[in-house]
Amino acid sequence: MIATLSGSLFHKDPGSAIIDVQGVGYEVLLSTRTYDFLPAVGENTFLYIYTNVREDAITLYGFFSQEEKKMFLLLNTVSGVGPKLGLGILSGIDPAELCNAISLKDMARLTSLSGVGKKTAQRLCMELGEKVGGFAPAPAEAKETGTGSPTQSEGFAMQDAASALVNLGYPQETAWQALRAVQQEDAEKAASLQVDELIRAALRTLA
Repeated sequence: MIATLSGSLFHKDPGSAIIDVQGVGYEVLLSTRTYDFLPAVGENTFLYIYTNVREDAITLYGFFSQEEKKMFLLLNTVSGVGPKLGLGILSGIDPAELCNAISLKDMARLTSLSGVGKKTAQRLCMELGEKVGGFAPAPAEAKETGTGSPTQSEGFAMQDAASALVNLGYPQETAWQALRAVQQEDAEKAASLQVDELIRAALRTLA
């Protein structure tokens, strides 16, 4: 069972990456959030891996943090939520924000996620409500990634900014990619921005 991969990034796109490990290329499916954390092609990278073994295929799913991997596995215990939808959900929200939304039964936030309708949101709250209470990102790992998971207040600003961008006509995935690009430019500054400032900064990356 492959649990991690470390090697040279051979190729990447928002849905997958190929990691060259001593001459063997491993194709890994990933969320757009993990994609945002990948280095440039040719540089070394590290991902946590979940190996899904089926009769007709062996599929690798990659994550930039253990928290994202754990949340992915939790999501896949929910009836009607498979790996594809799990990655779609994690592309639009970080694990801590997702746990908060589930704990608070925030249906508006949950149904704003790609592929999540009212019934799926209800199942997430019902089946994971008691499981996400103690779920929180590790401070040491957040420091290691350089950007880490947003704080709760930062998360709400990011959510509001993403919603505003969607209302402007941008696809949700594009909106979150733009906001993550703003974070990568200067994570500390991004954390202090108000919603309107985040929107303007994201629009500049989309121009």
